[in-house]
Amino acid sequence: MSATSLLRRASANSPAISAACTGARTLYPTYYERRSHYATATDALTGGENGNKKDKWFTLPPFASTIDGSAIGKDISRRRSGNRGESPTSTTTALKWVTRCCPQLPRSLVQKLFRLRQVTCCSCWTFTNKCVRREFAVTATDLAQVQERKVRRVAAKDSMELGDRIFLPITVQASPSEKAECVCNEEELKFLYSLELYKDPAIIVVNKPPGMPVQGGIGIKRSLDELAGVYLRDEYSEPPRLVSSCVFLPYADSKHVYQSLTRKVHRLDRDSSGILVMGRTQLSATVLHSIFREKTAEASGDDLDRKQRVLQRRYWALVIGSPRRPEGLISVPLGKVVMDNGTSERITVVDNVQTSSSQLAITKYRVITSSSHGFTWLELSPLTGRKHQLRVHCAEVLGTPIVGDYKYGWQAHRKWKQMPFSDLKDLKEKLPKGKTSPFDLDLEGGSISEKHPHLHLHCKEMVLPDVSMALQRAQSSSDCDLAELESLKLVAPLPSHMQRSWDTLNT
Repeated sequence: MSATSLLRRASANSPAISAACTGARTLYPTYYERRSHYATATDALTGGENGNKKDKWFTLPPFASTIDGSAIGKDISRRRSGNRGESPTSTTTALKWVTRCCPQLPRSLVQKLFRLRQVTCCSCWTFTNKCVRREFAVTATDLAQVQERKVRRVAAKDSMELGDRIFLPITVQASPSEKAECVCNEEELKFLYSLELYKDPAIIVVNKPPGMPVQGGIGIKRSLDELAGVYLRDEYSEPPRLVSSCVFLPYADSKHVYQSLTRKVHRLDRDSSGILVMGRTQLSATVLHSIFREKTAEASGDDLDRKQRVLQRRYWALVIGSPRRPEGLISVPLGKVVMDNGTSERITVVDNVQTSSSQLAITKYRVITSSSHGFTWLELSPLTGRKHQLRVHCAEVLGTPIVGDYKYGWQAHRKWKQMPFSDLKDLKEKLPKGKTSPFDLDLEGGSISEKHPHLHLHCKEMVLPDVSMALQRAQSSSDCDLAELESLKLVAPLPSHMQRSWDTLNT
């Protein structure tokens, strides 16, 4: 069968292929428009219905133009700061396209295919004995030269071109999901839904409770991202995504095989609480990541006095002692120190940046109110997003560790004396005997009236650009103006233990 007849047959059986061949563009593709499908053309390429099963492939739709979320995030930040950003052109890697088309596949499986160099790029309608392959777009001018193209491997970081197609082994259809679906009882579901602060087509914002981990890991049964992926996705086919970045680093034994590493961009520590923003799609999560990253890049420069910032975060913290000044700016480098033979790590202030690796961390602080009992309420505004930044700045720079921070304020807590008035009696009346809190969280204890208080650090306010509106404008016009984009102001009430400490100190 000639290549021309084969292309005509594939176009007739697959609307997605026909649209790609006529140059159709999809600026804001939904999951259903790019869902994985098994192309009829592959039967012809592998010998029809009588062909060997191992030669059949699970076919992804042709790559179509998409909005570049990273460019949109940079555009928002630069336009707000007076610099015009670049147009949001599409730059999608092979790894991103596979995960976008197949969100049901475990990310570890997709990464393994790339890591084992089983992803190949081949000429149109040409097959080799590999598990995953990519097919070039075909136009009328180069149709005669299709068979002359050489087969080459596709790396995870390679950019996709319009019309490119990727084939996965048919066995991926039977692959299990990343995690088994978690089950919640009625009380836990009610509690989970009560955490929602805001949601629109692009983002969902929750008030993270203290004690609940944001992301899963060893020894963690249920995390907030797992619960959100099952119960807070509504009608969306994609689960809410944490704001993180994916970087590609070569393995030690190869310069050509890359591993994908995820770096945290917007997280809350397990014992802290407050506003947590998640993207409802991969595109919106990419925009959020770019906004958070640009915030740190701008703050690391010289423009610290700019009042109108794209992203603003305000934390409330109860600290032991009082800063020397009622307000100020902390700007010191932070570095990681490995302890206990590599089993734990600690973030600390780096004195000599020439000999140690470090990152500049900047925080604005303001005293809200002081107490005669030796405590102070602070408002902390991080201008950069470093790990444990606020906790280290309070403990090591201001000399006022956060209440309940036993990692960086352990010396101050060795002398801890609980307040003479206790609310333990009231707590016992609130919780009936034998009844536990949702997800086994200690939501009733932890105030300064107890012997072991919880961490008093809460993300209370956040000002964030309207990502949903930005995507709508980018969808309608490739040269949209994002300079006057409105912002969302999010507010999260204090957790119960911090509210009781506030009431106790103001009594």
